[in-house]
Amino acid sequence: MSISMESQLQSIFEDVVKTEVIEEAFAGMFMDTAESERMKLISCLGAFRQYWSTLPQESHEQCVKWIVRFIHGQHSPKRISFLYDCLAMAVETSLLTPRMVCQALINSESLEWERTQLWALTFRLFRKIIGGVDYKGVRDLLKTVLDKIQTIPNVVSSAVVQQLLAVREVVEYILDRNACLLPAYLAVTEIRKLYPEGALSHWLLGSLISDFVDSFRPTARINSICGRCSLLPVVNNSGAICNSWKLDPTTLRFPLKGMLPYDKDLFDPQTGLLRYVLEQPYSRDMVCNMLGLNKQTLNIAQHKQRCPVLEDQLVDLVVYAMERSETEEQFDDGGTSQLLWQHLSSQLIFFVLFQFASFPHMVLSLHQKLAGRDLIKGRDHLMWVLLQFISGSIQKNALADFLPVMKLFDLLYPEKECIPVPDINKPQSTHSFAMTCIWIHLNRKAQSDNSKLQIPIPHSLRLHHEFLQQSLRNKSLPMTDYKIALLCNAYSTNSECFTLPMGVLVETIYGNGSVRIPLPGTNCMAQGSVTPLPMNLLDSLTVHAKMRGDRDGRMNALGCETEMWRSGQLLPNVFKSHAWGILHTLLEMFSYRMHHIQPHYRVQLLSHLHSLAAVPQTNQNQLHLCVESTALRLITALGSSEVQPQFTRFLSDPKTVLSAESEELNRALILTLARATHVTDFFTGSDSIQGTWCKDILQTIMNFTPHNWASHTLSCFPAPLQAFFKQNNVPQESRFNLKKNVEEEYRKWKSMTNENDVITHFSMQGSPPLFLCLLWKMLLETDHIHQIGFRVLERIGARALVAHVRTFADFLVYEFSTSAGGQQLNKCIEILNDMVWKYNIVTLDRLILCLAMRSHEGNEAQVCYFIIQLLLLKPNDFRNRVSDFVKENAPEHWLQSDWHTKHMSYHKKYPEKLYFEGLAEQVSPPMPLQPQYLPIYFGNVCLRFLPVFDIVIHRFLELLPVSKSLETLLDHLGGLYKFHDRPVTYLYNTLHYYERHLRDRTNLKRKLVHAIMSSLKDNRTPGWCLSETYLKFGMNPREDNVWIPDDTYYCKLIGRLVDTMAGKSPGPFPNCDWRFNEFPNPAAHALHVTCVELMALAVPGKDVGNALLNVVLKSQPLVPRENITAWMNAIGLVITALPEPYWIVLHDRIVSVIGSPALTSETEWVGYPFQLLDFTACHQSYSEMYCSYVLALAHAVWHHSSIGQLSLIPKFLSEVLKPIVKTEFQLLYVYHLVGPFLQRFQQERTRCMLEIGVAFYEMLQAVDQHCKHLSYMDPVCDFLYHIKYMFTGDSVKDQVEKIICNLRPAMKLRLRFITHISKMEPAASVAAANANANAPQPSAVSSPAPQSNPGPSNVPLSVAQ
Repeated sequence: MSISMESQLQSIFEDVVKTEVIEEAFAGMFMDTAESERMKLISCLGAFRQYWSTLPQESHEQCVKWIVRFIHGQHSPKRISFLYDCLAMAVETSLLTPRMVCQALINSESLEWERTQLWALTFRLFRKIIGGVDYKGVRDLLKTVLDKIQTIPNVVSSAVVQQLLAVREVVEYILDRNACLLPAYLAVTEIRKLYPEGALSHWLLGSLISDFVDSFRPTARINSICGRCSLLPVVNNSGAICNSWKLDPTTLRFPLKGMLPYDKDLFDPQTGLLRYVLEQPYSRDMVCNMLGLNKQTLNIAQHKQRCPVLEDQLVDLVVYAMERSETEEQFDDGGTSQLLWQHLSSQLIFFVLFQFASFPHMVLSLHQKLAGRDLIKGRDHLMWVLLQFISGSIQKNALADFLPVMKLFDLLYPEKECIPVPDINKPQSTHSFAMTCIWIHLNRKAQSDNSKLQIPIPHSLRLHHEFLQQSLRNKSLPMTDYKIALLCNAYSTNSECFTLPMGVLVETIYGNGSVRIPLPGTNCMAQGSVTPLPMNLLDSLTVHAKMRGDRDGRMNALGCETEMWRSGQLLPNVFKSHAWGILHTLLEMFSYRMHHIQPHYRVQLLSHLHSLAAVPQTNQNQLHLCVESTALRLITALGSSEVQPQFTRFLSDPKTVLSAESEELNRALILTLARATHVTDFFTGSDSIQGTWCKDILQTIMNFTPHNWASHTLSCFPAPLQAFFKQNNVPQESRFNLKKNVEEEYRKWKSMTNENDVITHFSMQGSPPLFLCLLWKMLLETDHIHQIGFRVLERIGARALVAHVRTFADFLVYEFSTSAGGQQLNKCIEILNDMVWKYNIVTLDRLILCLAMRSHEGNEAQVCYFIIQLLLLKPNDFRNRVSDFVKENAPEHWLQSDWHTKHMSYHKKYPEKLYFEGLAEQVSPPMPLQPQYLPIYFGNVCLRFLPVFDIVIHRFLELLPVSKSLETLLDHLGGLYKFHDRPVTYLYNTLHYYERHLRDRTNLKRKLVHAIMSSLKDNRTPGWCLSETYLKFGMNPREDNVWIPDDTYYCKLIGRLVDTMAGKSPGPFPNCDWRFNEFPNPAAHALHVTCVELMALAVPGKDVGNALLNVVLKSQPLVPRENITAWMNAIGLVITALPEPYWIVLHDRIVSVIGSPALTSETEWVGYPFQLLDFTACHQSYSEMYCSYVLALAHAVWHHSSIGQLSLIPKFLSEVLKPIVKTEFQLLYVYHLVGPFLQRFQQERTRCMLEIGVAFYEMLQAVDQHCKHLSYMDPVCDFLYHIKYMFTGDSVKDQVEKIICNLRPAMKLRLRFITHISKMEPAASVAAANANANAPQPSAVSSPAPQSNPGPSNVPLSVAQ
């Protein structure tokens, strides 16, 4: 700073404060008159103003700082007081800005609490001028003032307290809501940063801070989901991917928005939620999603994402399993304990392998938690779980990581004598040996590392170890006991010892090369065993032993679940090696033998199949059919919640997951897309696919395979998809043209004499795909086909023939439409049947698929479906195949040892002929034919037909006149659903997607459910799906007297889901091995079967929805009070998984509550609305009201809703609720209802969030105009500021500015910072604020602290922005 500035300022101010000698001699006796004081002030200010005007802008701050330093250098309180008056006048006359002065004062190093007079004078000045500081400045000053207060120690002399309290007055003024210096929301944010939850504020501030923070509890409540800590998801295979369940990965807390004083339980770590999810089989993806763990970081050292909270929960889960084992008598009965340990080992391997959990940390933590507990019954199972990980990872990691296991051994195996060898004829013996196997792996590692850490075999394990050594020396190992599994597990890291037991296993599967096994098809043989390894034996091998078997090229041998698919390497490798037989077998395994493969790998496989379909080598009948059938299965089996996350991965290049030539596969994908977007309500509330993830996919499909949809199919699509296909209409060839072209080609066929020319002309690429139509005409006219016909078919090739089948399907419809009926019709169907079964020209499943996927309208559509029905039912060929297959076989392949024998006898009786063999025999002269078949291990025409049957049923449902035909089809072929891999899901999707079509066709609905469920009755335990009550009353057709269930029925149905989710033992559903079940865990099974049953009822969706809400909204004896949120959770899960008519009834309930006297008349209320809307507290004190029940239930439902379902809320608010909200209580109720979901809208659908924001202001305006007096202005304003700062920012400023300007002055004053209104009528605002402050307030209103006067009139109310 230049000397001149300092000296000039000094001369100005010292001149004013200098005193005569006599004044100093008689200090305190001389008094200036008020007039002379004022003159001094004016002259001082005059001099200063003159100097200030010459100062450049950048020196202003330094100048003010110097003045403050000068004042703080004075010792006379009188001088300080005078100089502060100068500063105050400089601020009042707008010479200095109040913000600059306040900042200079508070940041002065001389301002210390020990200088009590200076402290008091400073904060009095502060209090006087802070009203002119803009709101952001006030926020910054509040933070600094609070920091300054922190410097005052806990113990001070009582003599100085009075002067120190000046600072409290400043804080009180800043926090005074009527003075409104800043949004109270900003103040509470600063306070909570300094004093987080549980921290006490400084003693000097007394209860000021806690009262102010408490005034925000209503705002926190408005933003909280009722009973959120009790709400639980259903873990689905797709990982229930939704922001509702996200947790902070370090604290396990909910990610709450804003620094509000939420209820304590919302700040707690949500260990219960994580633990519940971890307990569910197949929940890994969901756990990763909840905690934001990214699996891609495997092998990247610097990205290790160790998650200690996850470790803790895994350890607790192991301790829980140990406790369970203490009480269970038997282990190997497939009971809950066995399933739990099985599940635990897969969770542990996954999370430790991906380095989300640290193995040594977990083992030490386990030791700590088990010490002194004396839980040893489950010790062998625990060691089995640890062995799974140790054997697979010990070679790649340091020995020290695994040594803590020995500490655990000392704790759990206290025996002094040797533990006897168990009965090795029982699978459980592998668990008993687990600890010895671990010791062998540790010892092997110590030897290979030349480590000094070698541990001698513990005495208690000596007999086990000797037994294993003895078994190794004995070269002949029988398959009758578990000795082989024991040796594989013990020596999987020791190649010399491992080869013996693994060799025996391999020989068991492959034989010794001398046995030849016949397979279906001509000249098709295989070597090896026809009996698979028993499931018990596979389960007795560690994952590492199975993986070692795989690496040695024995994948088929060990059926190691999906390990090889995971690698993603298998298909490309098989393809490179041209191993078409292996490819065919793999695709069959994939279609008929594998369960719960993650969607990620299924879509990857689909992409591989599309690229395979284009290579010349797959252009042979059997392989082409297999590739297309597998692709169809993959597409139709995609779960509704899997479609969007999987296909969005391919948006940059959608071609890879679409077929370049198969119209049927692309149509199947569009149908799956329509079903998925309907079931997840993805398009709810929108009318166009513009800007959505599926636009590019649909566009690419239309470029590859342009096509139309029949109007009856299109009408079932979500509206945006309908609009897309109407815009992209494809002109279709007329039937007249098709017939003319067929006649033309047939004339050519008859007139051409040179055989080679005929073959070239009809098989040439680019020639019209009409050859099957010609064959049909030949058979119709001459009853036989010339040999050239066979050679043309061979030359056309499998891939090109599909187009001929497509045209043939259209041609058939036109032929049948014009046939005279009677005799001619019989002739037509006979020929068609011969083409399939006698001549083997086209397989039934391909022909039916093509027919079902054509887009005929009206009468022609009915004819098309008539042909399908005739093909399937009129001749006996297919019906016999189905009934024999269903009669002879069971779907539980994993429990069978004679599958191959049955498979072969079926294929002997009904051989698959895929190379036109029948035609080759019938042509004149017959053709000698020896086609080379690829091995068929599992498939047949019935199993191939199942996904086509799924599509056929859907097509028949869309067209009302063919309902009776569908019932006939179900009667004759429904038994096939015994082999469907997802029968309940198929029923669920069908009833959900066609809800509108089936609404009034209750008989057909019941028929569909009955056909599919009764096909499974012999293979499922009673009670596995539909409830006893439904089977008794709902399954019987009673036209005259339809069964209407009572409240008890709905309560029992929901109670079944509640018990399942609570893990009740024994549970409502029979136990099963979830690895082979349709659903991955009990809750997913319970949810789907409940929804299927509810949709199957002959009751309108609206009535079912209301009955579900009544389970908790009416007083029900079957619903326990203490567990009410679990029931609400179950209702939320069920109702959101049903179609719109079922859950939209909640909106009607909300409307009736908002119109109820409790919210419309102010006299009804007894007490404080925020307490009455706190469902949990009211419920515990038996003081809840109907409106709080509806609030809690709405929260449970919306918490489980998809974003599509939630996107109806803005429209519901603006069109239904806005016109009826008139009172403050109604407004608060609506805020409570929707407030907690703004966070979801912000993350998933911002447009809705902004619409809701505007609707909230519009409702406030209506209430403001309707009510004479508003008691809860502060909580309302706090909530609106929360929305601004946490969600909308300035996005809605333009829409709400007009509304705020029209509100009452006190409200306008409070909300002025949202619109940045810089000039308001100060008098009106202050008067209104005062009036409001003096109005009678309810007992516990927003700020229980005594209201202070809004401040001196000289405080400007304008806020400089």
